[in-house]
Amino acid sequence: MKQYYDIKDKHPDAVLLFRVGDFYETFGEDAVKAAEILGITLTRRANGSASYVELAGFPHHALDTYLPKLVRAGQRVAICEQLEDPKMTKKIVKRGITELVTPGVSINDNILEHRENNFLASVHFDKKMAGVAFLDISTGEFLTAEGGFEYIDKLLNSFKPKEVLYQKGRGNEFSEHFGGKYYTYTMDEWVYNEDAANDRLLRHFETKSLKGFGVHDLNYGIIASGVILHYLDLTQHNQVQHITALSRIEEDKYVWLDRFTIRNLELFGVINDGAKTLAQVLDKTISPMGARMLKRWIALPLKEINAINERLSVVEYFANSENEKEELEMHLRHIGDLERIISKVAVGRINPREVIQLKNALNAIEPIKHYAEKVDHPVLNRFAEQLNPCTSIRDRIEKEVVNDPPMLLHKGNVIKSGISEELDELRKIQYSGKDYLNQMQERESARTGISSLKIAFNNVFGYYIEVRNTHKDKVPQEWIRKQTLVSAERYITEELKEYESKILGAEEKILALEARLFNDLVQALSEYIQAIQLNAVVIARMDCLLSFASSAQANNYRKPELNDTKVIEIKGGRHPVIEQQLPIGEEYISNDLLLDQDEQQVIIITGPNMAGKSALLRQTALIVLMAQMGSYVPADSASIGYVDKIFTRVGASDNISLGESTFMVEMNEAASILNNLSDRSLILLDELGRGTSTYDGISIAWSIVEYIHEQMQSKAKTLFATHYHELNEMEKSFSRVKNYNVSVKEVGNKVIFLRKLVRGGSNHSFGIHVARMAGMPPSVVKRADEILVQLEGDNRKDSLAKPLEGMAEKREGFQLSFFQMDDPVLKAIREEISALDINNLTPIEALNKLNEIKKLSGLK
Repeated sequence: MKQYYDIKDKHPDAVLLFRVGDFYETFGEDAVKAAEILGITLTRRANGSASYVELAGFPHHALDTYLPKLVRAGQRVAICEQLEDPKMTKKIVKRGITELVTPGVSINDNILEHRENNFLASVHFDKKMAGVAFLDISTGEFLTAEGGFEYIDKLLNSFKPKEVLYQKGRGNEFSEHFGGKYYTYTMDEWVYNEDAANDRLLRHFETKSLKGFGVHDLNYGIIASGVILHYLDLTQHNQVQHITALSRIEEDKYVWLDRFTIRNLELFGVINDGAKTLAQVLDKTISPMGARMLKRWIALPLKEINAINERLSVVEYFANSENEKEELEMHLRHIGDLERIISKVAVGRINPREVIQLKNALNAIEPIKHYAEKVDHPVLNRFAEQLNPCTSIRDRIEKEVVNDPPMLLHKGNVIKSGISEELDELRKIQYSGKDYLNQMQERESARTGISSLKIAFNNVFGYYIEVRNTHKDKVPQEWIRKQTLVSAERYITEELKEYESKILGAEEKILALEARLFNDLVQALSEYIQAIQLNAVVIARMDCLLSFASSAQANNYRKPELNDTKVIEIKGGRHPVIEQQLPIGEEYISNDLLLDQDEQQVIIITGPNMAGKSALLRQTALIVLMAQMGSYVPADSASIGYVDKIFTRVGASDNISLGESTFMVEMNEAASILNNLSDRSLILLDELGRGTSTYDGISIAWSIVEYIHEQMQSKAKTLFATHYHELNEMEKSFSRVKNYNVSVKEVGNKVIFLRKLVRGGSNHSFGIHVARMAGMPPSVVKRADEILVQLEGDNRKDSLAKPLEGMAEKREGFQLSFFQMDDPVLKAIREEISALDINNLTPIEALNKLNEIKKLSGLK
């Protein structure tokens, strides 16, 4: 226990799994936590002079089952192993921490999501600027950036790190800038030193400067990156040669998507249950690397037209060559998670089965390389140049490792025959031992003339020769008597002892020799880490582009045209997610849309609830996003002058946990938009201002639209969906504001939603029709109709409160008049009376009912 507490003191905030023989044990508070999270038995035992200590443990071979549960429960787990063989020491076995597993630092397959990155993030912030770094230790990806707090917040929302590091004592500032939704860990202040961080990075990459990575001028980013490497040292992750580069996330290369936009457009997570994300609709990737890269492409759409058109040209090529595409997909299925397998080589955690998977992947890369070489497409030809099947190491794996090895090295039968004479000899001894002993028994029996002689084995003496007492006089002099029985004697010989040591030592020697040969192979593999990582990146890109081609074919998408104008023109646009979730047989109604900076900069869209205003806004943003990712789009045609920022203010939502009302959330999001406008921004505003009183809302909405219109430097393209029909008046005063509405058709007392965008404003919301469709009680709907007629009959220029006050006064005067039958109180009384079965009513029930009606009428 003293040894345990000494080790625990070094990692007080982690659950310590303490290896004792064949078990991992937890003690004290750790045992209480582990028992609760893992559902294992909590016991107590006497602890020397102390009274009792809590205890909970599990078999060492169950680590892969229990470790993920602890990490997913947000626990840091320190794994303490026995560092020497208990047979070789007479004292307490030496123990030490071999790994500290946290949510952001893990290479365990059972903890990692195969189709998602597992990023550890580090944030270093000052008063106005911040730096951020992201590392996925399971793939070796290491990225950094710096900028304003909003930019860093956007990156954190895009990369979704599993753990974030920041400086001790700055928790309030971190929450204020980036929210409280991340699993965080604080680091000592002295680590946040530029010289120390720079030095740590240079030592890791073994370079003289960071200029080669293009990050040398990112002071805050360098500090954040250095802190990550320091954290790897703290958590005992020392084998990190697969982290071969530090990449810069260049702000000017990617479209700005703030956290509101990522949430509102439902790119990765849904707001309502049962919905689908854009990532789910577009993800038809085959490999885990492709799936991870696709999420990155969605989070970081491009601004460079040439880079976008390169992607689109490959998608077009794949979409037009169906047979070749299918053949490529077949080869991709054999590749698996090449990126994470080669990372396991670096950390020395690769198992024999994964080595064979690596060989299969390298085999599959060869035909992909040949295909990309021979096609007439410059981008694919470039991919072919970057692909390297690493034939020498692939052939070595083929030669040395059996085709279907066990997952665990110590199970044996990993290395093929013919690789090591010593190994073959040992295997021969192991497998032919019985035959040799039988031959020896026959030979000695013939030589001595003892027909009943037999060779046997027990745990005390090992192998021995047993001779019945009747043949005792025939025993050769060189045999050594070992045991006397009632009717027989047992002997050993030099030959038998020699062979015994060979047989008994063979299995142990075989395992040790196989381990050495396998580790030599892994060591040779580690020289190919960079080449295989490049293979993984190229394969992931091809996988993403194939996925875009598959989506285009399956969902009838068209190739967009990207240009550097400031015009967005979409013909027959559809919402990529909603159209997937329509009932069978129902078609999505497409719409045309034009936004520019000369004639139609701001479109105000009115129309009834449920007509499709919000869908139209979102689909416009998603079509632009998909185009700038390099994907085909759900439209008949799309000509898009690239955008650099997409802002959305969609829907109403309280942030109760932070004490923010719906209106406060709206205003925060709107403020973020107005403070970051550019001349290539696309802005989507949906129902802005409805979190406050009607006239406050109209005033704010009007002034925001006016501000966007009058910003001559930016002229941001804007779609504004609203119920405030008063905003239609803006078209008369502002030249680039245009009114549109989503049309409906009234048939009798019903409304048919046509979902078509047409020119002109609308002055009717049809909210009462929607209430009827939702199943509102008929009396409520009827009464709402009556109030609406009265409101519309009054002077609309007066305050809305006046007609309502007048109605209240009128109702007051006739409250007890049975001739004012539309009074709600009298209606309730009438419904009570009409529901009575008078023929079967007893006198006491009649009196009770009369008393209820009296109460309804307000009489005492």
